[in-house]
Amino acid sequence: MRIIETADEMRAWAYARRAEGNWIGFVPTMGALHEGHASLMRASVEQNDVSVLSIFVNPTQFAPHEDYNRYPRTFEADCELAERIGIDAVYAPRVERMYPPNYATYVEVRRLTEGLCGRSRPTHFRCVTTVVTKLFHAVCPHRAYFGQKDAQQAAVIRRMTRDLDFGIEIVVLPIVREPDGLAMSSRNVYLSAEERARALCLSRGLLEAQRLLESGERRVDAIVDAVRNAMSGVQIDYIELVDADEMQPVSEIRGRVLLAVAAYVGQTRLIDNIMFDAESGIVT
Repeated sequence: MRIIETADEMRAWAYARRAEGNWIGFVPTMGALHEGHASLMRASVEQNDVSVLSIFVNPTQFAPHEDYNRYPRTFEADCELAERIGIDAVYAPRVERMYPPNYATYVEVRRLTEGLCGRSRPTHFRCVTTVVTKLFHAVCPHRAYFGQKDAQQAAVIRRMTRDLDFGIEIVVLPIVREPDGLAMSSRNVYLSAEERARALCLSRGLLEAQRLLESGERRVDAIVDAVRNAMSGVQIDYIELVDADEMQPVSEIRGRVLLAVAAYVGQTRLIDNIMFDAESGIVT
């Protein structure tokens, strides 16, 4: 497995693989890998000729009060995991190369970024779309893999990729959960034992919503209230039902909708969600 630090070297490697007729799969991450990331890497290895993992803790997408400096960094262990799974190259650019002096260019997707996480983190998605654009230009993938846990991010990246004609297939895979239901996240390591126990109310609330949806409940308020009652032990940021493609709030449940939640457990902000297709009645 090759470790690459510059965009020029990464592009040269990718062009050479493409010239050989290979399809490139790409898994962008901030490292601190867990089984959720591993599921994305395995899918890339299975579905493409060669696969690239990026590890880059992007400073611009952290607000001043957020956890950039203490975000877990486990580069050597991440590379060992990637190599065991079959990743061919790890792209690990340095901050000063990604954002040289006087950097002034950003990529912005409107409307989809205004609600949910974008409401409390107004510059977050602009920084995510910018760094993903830079990663895409370096890695030159045919397919890129994201997890449903970051459902708003995945929808934003898919829209950006479509609108800007990137020609990259965006593959979104299901949330991977701990045995007790907690959605896997690199930030779970911040939780104390007591906070870890309280954090389970997110998945329990979504499980109750799933039960209601599958039993035929279609009132938005009833579903949101049920989740809110289940999450009474944490500081709720939002509980919302939105259109799964446009990320806009819905007044009635039709088509594909996303039920998304975010909450602070102690100082740690966690997100989770389920997707519901009103036509088929299937919850994912």
